[in-house]
This record gives sequence, C-alpha cells and structure tokens, in this order.
Amino acid sequence: MQLRLVQLEDAEAVRAIYNREVAEGLNTFDLEVRSLADQREWIARHQGAHPAIVATGPGAGGVEEVLGFAVVSPYRDRAAYATTVEDSVYVHHGHRGRGLGRALLEEILRLAGDHGFHAVMARISGENTGSVRLHQACGFELVGVEREVGRKHGRWLDVVAMQRML
Repeated sequence: MQLRLVQLEDAEAVRAIYNREVAEGLNTFDLEVRSLADQREWIARHQGAHPAIVATGPGAGGVEEVLGFAVVSPYRDRAAYATTVEDSVYVHHGHRGRGLGRALLEEILRLAGDHGFHAVMARISGENTGSVRLHQACGFELVGVEREVGRKHGRWLDVVAMQRML
C-alpha cells in the first residue's frame, strides 16, 4: 500500500467509495451522491492547507487502485476556528479490516500537524463503532454524543464527537 496526496485522476475512484456510503451507508450524512464534476471540485479544494490523501494498492486482478482516502476540512467558517480541522476517513468496502483506515488517519494527522493545525475533530455516525475505535486507537478522546441529529434511511442517527490535540 502507498499513501500519497490525492490527484485529479483519483476523482472517479474517490467518488465511487464515497457515493456507496451516501447511497447505502450511514457513515456520511450526505443524501445526494457526488457527480464527477463535484468530486473534481472537492479535490481542487483539498490541494493546499486542508489536504486529502489516498491509499493505493493492488485491487481486483492485481491492478493498482485507490483503496481509501482521508481528508481534513475546515471545522467551522468563523476565523477563530482556523486552527481546528475535522477529519474524514473512508475505506473501500472490499478492503476494510486490513489497517488501511489507521494508516490513512495517522498520515492525515501528521499532515494536519505539518500544516500548523492545533486540534482535530471527528464527528462520527453513532452506528460506526469501527471508526470510533479507530479514532480512540489514534489518540482521540470522546467529547460527547449529539442525540438523533441526523436522519437517513428512515433512521434517527447520533453523532459521536471526538477530539485530538496535535
């Protein structure tokens, strides 16, 4: 597996991983799938201080493919929050349980520190216990739980808020 900054050529692969979660999962609260143009704009926004990375490796038939991605995004739009970011980590459903999520999270945290950020927030669907455990293993602490703040696939969803200082 290789970790590197996301490139425009990764747009379709990243979009496919993300859109599966939008359409079928509870790991994002987005309800509308991304178009290829939307994904390319997202990549363009994550070329500077708020980086996105991909994990690549052999996929089906040994062909190199994007196996997952991670990103840090602005936490809030008011200026006082400028040194705080929010992380997101997504791993292709066929490649989970192999340490990719941890490698992606550790690398995006390193990059966030290199970019001068002070705190990283994680806002995780209460259904996603694997992500909660991953964040705990990488030094995040529970801040709180927001009860039934989202609704998707006919279900009320909690958000687990976690934080790590860099």
